[in-house]
Amino acid sequence: FPGWGSQSSKVQIHHNTWLHFPGHNLRWILTFTLLFVHVCEIAEGIVSDTQMKSRHLHLFLPAIMGFVAATVSIVYYHNIETSNFPKLLLALFLYWIMAFVTKTIKLVRYCQDGVPFSQLRFCITGIMVILYGLLMAVEINVIRVRRYVFFMNPQKVKPPEDLQDLGVRFLQPFVNLLSKATYWWMNTLIISAHKKPVDLKAIGKLPIAMRALTNYVCLKEAYEEQKKKVEEQPNRSPSIWLAMYSAFGRPILLSSTFRYLADLLGFAGPLCISGIVQGFQNTTNNTNTTEKVKDPSNSYLSSEEFLRNVYVLAVLLFLALILQRTFLQASYYVTTETGINLRGAL
Repeated sequence: FPGWGSQSSKVQIHHNTWLHFPGHNLRWILTFTLLFVHVCEIAEGIVSDTQMKSRHLHLFLPAIMGFVAATVSIVYYHNIETSNFPKLLLALFLYWIMAFVTKTIKLVRYCQDGVPFSQLRFCITGIMVILYGLLMAVEINVIRVRRYVFFMNPQKVKPPEDLQDLGVRFLQPFVNLLSKATYWWMNTLIISAHKKPVDLKAIGKLPIAMRALTNYVCLKEAYEEQKKKVEEQPNRSPSIWLAMYSAFGRPILLSSTFRYLADLLGFAGPLCISGIVQGFQNTTNNTNTTEKVKDPSNSYLSSEEFLRNVYVLAVLLFLALILQRTFLQASYYVTTETGINLRGAL
């Protein structure tokens, strides 16, 4: 199977970070969301299991296996993408189909058994059906765009000019989403800087999109558009502010969105801490309403009951803080980069 996939055309480039396949960022976002839902499913199974007098491993072991499979899938995809072996994505496509079918069967059984929509397990299963369906759609889109399976003439790909230039060492626009968020690609430079001073040669040239000339042309074209609109309305004068917004408005809005998300996640800390304190107070006062049940069919948890568990709140607090810092750092980065580009254009 790997030998069959290796028949794909290899493209020799200096940096093994080129992202070949369409829907790359969407795939990573869906996979991260899937991992989070798996964590919720594991936690829900463990909490449900603690309410029973005997152990029921089926409540959380399949979720753990699904979490491991989702992690392996994104690692597998990353290696296939950087190696440019699109035929090997068929294995992932088959896995998404099987996962989608099995989760759909599980959801149908819940409906037949009369499990209400308000129960957390029903909601988690429904969300997973949607996520697996979207991942299937991403794979179908890759097949459609790259034309590598059912088409006679597969699409020929050409690496970006920046990656063909040995002098370009700034790889932030070309690495995967996780490396972008954590700046993992900079480890080599940081390690070398720790050993000896870094010179300009080690830093390398900027990508074409970040150079002053490129941004100047972009701003100039936007300003020319403003002048054309003014010619149609003699009472108006061209606005450099509108030209800047037209040329650099998208990253500015992206930075603002990241900042708003980070600020919203800031509310998670006080809410989780308040819930943890109340949970410990209830335990101390012996007012915990959790009881042992015998019938597994009665072990379904609602979202409210799930969020009363102090360990669940602690995990959610940890994840919320990491996500908040990630969004905040992304906002700072986009703002700084856009400011430098705008200054160079002006």
